[in-house]
Formats: sequence, structure tokens, C-alpha cells
Amino acid sequence: MATASRPIRVLIVDDHPVVRRGLRSLLADYEDLQISGEAGSAAELFALLAKTSADVILLDIRLEGQSGIEIARRLRQTQPQLRVIILTTYNDESYLHQALEAGVHGFLLKSASHETLPDSIRSVMRGEKLLSPSLVSTVMDNYQKMLREQTLREAGLGADDLQILAAIARGDGNKDIAEQLFWSEATVKRRVQEIVEKLGVSNRAQAIAEAVRRGWI
Repeated sequence: MATASRPIRVLIVDDHPVVRRGLRSLLADYEDLQISGEAGSAAELFALLAKTSADVILLDIRLEGQSGIEIARRLRQTQPQLRVIILTTYNDESYLHQALEAGVHGFLLKSASHETLPDSIRSVMRGEKLLSPSLVSTVMDNYQKMLREQTLREAGLGADDLQILAAIARGDGNKDIAEQLFWSEATVKRRVQEIVEKLGVSNRAQAIAEAVRRGWI
């Protein structure tokens, strides 16, 4: 861990020399940050770690040998004290999920402002987790979707039931819903009654109110 008398030691890992030079130049302006080395591949990184101490690693995703995600997983097992920040151009949801599962401490886009990176390095050293601001909404949307699906399952409802509730909320009658779902009106009537019972309410209006309260529609 860095102390008040010692700067935070940073390793830069990116397969593009121009990117490494740019990051080195940017961080050189901050007295509390010190570049302790740079690498262009997984092999170079682990060779460097064998002889160099570091606190934070700025890690690109696409590298020769092992990906940044694979490296992060390996570091979590072998050197868990290191803070890892993924620094990438890829605003990709699957990369984000993989990185978080690998235990990284931060996931930033290279398009972030120059002020963001130094502050992010300091934040992870304080034990904080961070995401590029443009990715926060993606994570929140996914969380809300997962939460909605979970509450639907707990209520014993499925996707068809959600469609029915949305249709009722629009003011559609049994005939309209039957045409939309290619069901008979009798089937729609039965399914609506089942939804009402599962939600523990008395009628359609209360079912809609409950669906709104739970964030389903």
C-alpha cells in the first residue's frame, strides 16, 4: 500500500507503445503517482512483476498471449494486493461483465477525461470500486432487468403474463389481447384471473397497480 511519504506505483500494460507513452506522460504531472514500469504483453508484465513492485496496474483488454481479463484473474490468485484497472477502448457489455467477474477494481474507457484517470488510481487505492461514468447506466439497467425478472419468478409469473398486464394497462380488453397473443378470449380470461390470484389482489385494476409498484410495467 502507498503511504503519505511514498507515491502510488503504477504499471502500464498496453500493446501499443504510443498509448503507453501517452499514459506515462499524463501521469508524470502528478507527484503522488509514479510509473514503475510498462509492458506490452502478459509475458512482459509477469517478468516485470518478478523484479518490480507496484500498487496499481493499468491493463488493456486485448494483449498478446493472455487477454487483460485472463491476466486479471491470474493476478487475483497470485497477487491479490494489486489493484487492477481495466483501461480499454471497448465499450462492450460482455467485456465489462467478464472484468467484474475477474475481480478488477476499475473499468475505464480510454476516452475518459485526463482528470479521471489519476483520480481513479487514487480511488482504487482507497479500496473503492469504479466504473467509467458512461457505463454506470448500463450496469444499472442490467440490475433493474435482473431484479424485475427475479420478482416475476417469485410471483410465479412469466413473459406472457407481463404482456397481458401491459396490454391491460393500455386499456385493451380480452378480445384485443387474444388477437395480439393468438389465443382464445376464454384463455385470456382464465390467464387474467390466474394473474390476479397470484398477485393476491381482487381485480384487474389492482393487478395493474401492483405491477406498477413492483416496476414491471
